[in-house]
Amino acid sequence: MAREGDQTEALAAMEASREGDSTLLLRLRGTWRLAGTLPSAADVTRELERAGATALRVDASGIAGWDSGLVVFLFGVLETCRARGLPVDHEGLPPPLVRMLALVQEAALPPPSSQAPKPRWLERLGRRALGWRERVRDVASFVGETTVALGRFVTGRARFRGQDLGLLLEGAGPGALPIVALVNFLVGIILAFVGITQLRRFGAEYYVADIVGIAVARDMAALITAIVLAGRSGAAYAAQIATMKVTQEVDALRTLGISPVEFLVVPRLVAITLMMPLLTLFADLMGILGGAAVGTTMMNQAVASYLRQTAQSVTQGDIVGGLVKSAVYGALIALTGTARGLEAERSSERVGEAATKAVVTGVVAIIAACGIFQYVFFLFGW
Repeated sequence: MAREGDQTEALAAMEASREGDSTLLLRLRGTWRLAGTLPSAADVTRELERAGATALRVDASGIAGWDSGLVVFLFGVLETCRARGLPVDHEGLPPPLVRMLALVQEAALPPPSSQAPKPRWLERLGRRALGWRERVRDVASFVGETTVALGRFVTGRARFRGQDLGLLLEGAGPGALPIVALVNFLVGIILAFVGITQLRRFGAEYYVADIVGIAVARDMAALITAIVLAGRSGAAYAAQIATMKVTQEVDALRTLGISPVEFLVVPRLVAITLMMPLLTLFADLMGILGGAAVGTTMMNQAVASYLRQTAQSVTQGDIVGGLVKSAVYGALIALTGTARGLEAERSSERVGEAATKAVVTGVVAIIAACGIFQYVFFLFGW
């Protein structure tokens, strides 16, 4: 027998012969290594078809040496026999090889199909109700923890890094100015075009400044800015916290006795809630300037006259109402983003999923809050 590692090792070979009436005997000899030329499992398939065998026996007594090349070959043979329903006798294989084949086959087996009957509609309804109860409980628990942590922040007892709060204020405020300016300027242009097109039918296009100014100050500036920040800051909050869960930083905070809500959620909630009204004021200006760019060119109206008419039509209540809405929108962005980050599973794949859910949830919450504000303001005649 050639020694393992010898330069004169015998090449891998395979012989197939009939044993009895219905068994195919497969004799393996030589050295089976990936570096050499190995027989293929397809050769065994052809021998099985040619012999019409209903069973297979493997004789590996002639093998001088082997590595994973033999494992791959035998795995292919076993998979072929299993697909055909043929029993395989491989008791003569070396014990380490048998254990490796068992591990490979176990990993390759498909998950067992559940034979449980499909639950009835009443059971499905009950499961959904229990699922919704768990979600409501989780949301209530998160809001409660955030409220307590916010109270500790107000009283100066919250544990967080002041440097983090400064960076969050910069990211949610000055860092968002370019995109907020561009989007709201374009929204002002769109509102002015729509207003002029409709008012021209009645010869009242002069009032386009009133429409743009009131729409921007009351709703559009706060709404558009909030949607922009939901995609910018909300997604970033979710991704940051989800990544911290993957790297076990959140667990480290709990181990040190620090509440993750107090350390991670509260600074983001405070930062974006404080910055949203300031960004909304800036968005009001950009939206009005966008409307002025269209109104002054299409109606040949002086810029000073357009701005004076806007100042006369927009009241202090319109501006204050928009700022109140923006602060609520900012809180919703922070809460949805951080909540999605904290509930994410410990997987890198879930980081992107948490960011996506944060944007979707945040935008839906903002639009729902806008509708509620409209109804409440209507009831109070505002």
